[in-house]
Amino acid sequence: MHDFIVTSAQFAGRRVITVTGDIDLQTCTELAHVTAAVPFDETLHLDLAGVPFMDSSGLHLILDLRRRLQAEGGQLSLVGLRDQPTHLLQLTGSDELLIACEPDDEIRADSS
Repeated sequence: MHDFIVTSAQFAGRRVITVTGDIDLQTCTELAHVTAAVPFDETLHLDLAGVPFMDSSGLHLILDLRRRLQAEGGQLSLVGLRDQPTHLLQLTGSDELLIACEPDDEIRADSS
């Protein structure tokens, strides 16, 4: 079994949630618990560079989080997507709905 770690950090006007490990049916509850504490009127960077695998339950959680953030004027960015999660987004057409970006020095420095 792989370790699943979720950390959250608040910075000026944005929050970075960093996930390490697979996002699947067994780990979604922990990630949902952390994201539930996010104020929905801010920018959220979901750093997935440490996520090698995501299933449909993880995709559902991310799409629901995007919907809740947008409803309150916030924004969701997915940072550092790896191959399998990227393929899942493309396969389902969800890549058209989500903002994906490469990790930048500011996010990495802030979340270290």
